[in-house]
Amino acid sequence: MLASGDAVGNGVGAVVENVTFDEIQIGQTASLSRQLTLMDVELFATVSGNINPAHLDPKFAADSRFQKVIGPGMWSGSLISGVLGTYLPGAGSLYAGQSLQFRRPVGLGDVVTATVTVIEKRPAKNLVVFECVCTNQDGEVVVLGTAEVIAPTQKVIRPAHELPQIQMIRHDKHDALLAKCDELPPVVTAVAYPCDASSLQGAVEAAQAGLIEPILVGPEALIREVAASNGLDIGGYRIVDAAHSRAAAAAAVALARTGEAEAVMKGSLHTDELMAEVVKKETGLRTGSRISHVFVMNVPTYPKTLLITDAAINIYPTLEDKVHIVQNSINLAKVLGVETPRVAILSAVETINPKINTTLEAAALCKMADRGQITGGILDGPLAFDNAISAEAARTKGITSPVAGQPDILLAPDLEAGNMLVKQLSFLAHADAAGIVLGAKVPIILTSRADNVRARLASCAVASQVAAAQRQPKLALAAE
Repeated sequence: MLASGDAVGNGVGAVVENVTFDEIQIGQTASLSRQLTLMDVELFATVSGNINPAHLDPKFAADSRFQKVIGPGMWSGSLISGVLGTYLPGAGSLYAGQSLQFRRPVGLGDVVTATVTVIEKRPAKNLVVFECVCTNQDGEVVVLGTAEVIAPTQKVIRPAHELPQIQMIRHDKHDALLAKCDELPPVVTAVAYPCDASSLQGAVEAAQAGLIEPILVGPEALIREVAASNGLDIGGYRIVDAAHSRAAAAAAVALARTGEAEAVMKGSLHTDELMAEVVKKETGLRTGSRISHVFVMNVPTYPKTLLITDAAINIYPTLEDKVHIVQNSINLAKVLGVETPRVAILSAVETINPKINTTLEAAALCKMADRGQITGGILDGPLAFDNAISAEAARTKGITSPVAGQPDILLAPDLEAGNMLVKQLSFLAHADAAGIVLGAKVPIILTSRADNVRARLASCAVASQVAAAQRQPKLALAAE
């Protein structure tokens, strides 16, 4: 923001100084400039409640009069308020009236300069009348009007109020994940024991979104009862009758093993019941790879999708296990569009300490990648979480790394650490999460009753992309 007047910024050490009624002169001016950004528009909508799609939705705006997203007229008007309340007259001013005419639209990227000029003083009420003009970067008038302000009579010179930092919590990365599936056919998915409202609704919603074609596996009478009780239409879906949850898990796995289903989705049974059937040597879905879980996290404070593994399957993975876990996650990242995934191998410290086994394993994994035993990604570790995720933290500690500050994948030292990390990001950083089990013949969708609709659909979207990759042998995520 650029400004002229007696206020200097609004950060630490800045001061504000007002102009009293007696000091104000006819013809005196003050101004400020600001570039309109998407963040400005979204913040204005949040505060004002104005969610006109002409200001927020590019597709809608493309068919509007101006054929582009434009800022709300009162956003420009608010800049006038900013000049009056901060610069002239400044602290202690009271708005008495405002008239505005909106002459031109303001688009994203436009720089608007609001200028107020004193045109009249009315001593009886300490009232000052201002001419108000907002112009764009080309000098064109976008807003014109007048303002009446009761000016302060006492001089104020004081430290400026430090404004809070604002973080926009977006959920559009999951939307982009879902959009990638628009051209993919629905994945035939065996849903194991969808016998409560949450799990059955999740399957139905994913089907309605075109992500899956569900095969509902479980007690048919109970499934139909749950559907009827919750107003869910399952008339178009195949149902495979299975007496109880364990039988449903076995039947769902069998459908995948025989090729009738390209994915398996957890219903209301316990994860252990489903995975016990998945890992059976003779009748399960095992491959030459270790089965592992990957959380696909979209964190508002991180610029790209972050994969975290393993936080759900392998409790205390060995070095050999971690080779498979890392390779599974690299393969998934590639399917999701990351050309060369960067893997940060986490520990409590960033130096090798013989007393901390995970630091030794991190070093071994990096050397294994150098020798071609892990392929497709760039590995570095051990890295503590701060210098794994923050380039500034890494620089402070003198770490030179191709991964630090920009990882695509975080390899947790064990399930406990990984699970806590995922939940911290979800509940404290408002991250969106999706999850998938890899290393089996088909992707396995592990949903939770705590998952919202967005998380369930995103998990199905990940499975859809994995299934599409597995139709192409060169991109297969499981070693047969």
